[in-house]
Amino acid sequence: MKIKEITIDPDPYKPFRLAQGYRVGDLLFISGQAAIDRNGQIVGIGNFDAQAEQVFVNLERVLRAGGSSLANVVKVTVFLRDMSNFPKIVELRGRYFTPPYPADTIVEVTSLYSPEALIEIEAIAVVDEAVERM
Repeated sequence: MKIKEITIDPDPYKPFRLAQGYRVGDLLFISGQAAIDRNGQIVGIGNFDAQAEQVFVNLERVLRAGGSSLANVVKVTVFLRDMSNFPKIVELRGRYFTPPYPADTIVEVTSLYSPEALIEIEAIAVVDEAVERM
C-alpha cells in the first residue's frame, strides 16, 4: 500500500520533527492540530473560542492538502484542557461537520504541547475521490 506524507507550506510543525499527516490508501491520518498560526505562534491565549476556531482552520488546511475536507472526516479525537468546554465542542461539531457526524473521542488532559494551548484535534478522513455519496 502506498503511503504519502501530507505537506503544507509554511509548515509550523517542521521544528517539532513530525508530519502534518499521511495518506494511506484512501485514508488520511491527520496529526493533532493546535491553535497555532502559519508562523508557529499560538493564537487566542486564554480564549478557548479563538483557539478552537484556529484549530478548525488548521485542520481544514491539512485535510485540503491531503485531498479531503472536513466533510469527509470519519473520526476525531479532541483533547481539552478543561472539560467545561464540552458544550462548545458540541456546538462546533454542528458548525464544522455535517451529518452523519464523525465518530468522536473527547478527553480532558492536564497539558498539551504548550501551557497556553487549550484544545487540540486529530482526525481520520477519507480522500475526496473515495467518498461514496449517499
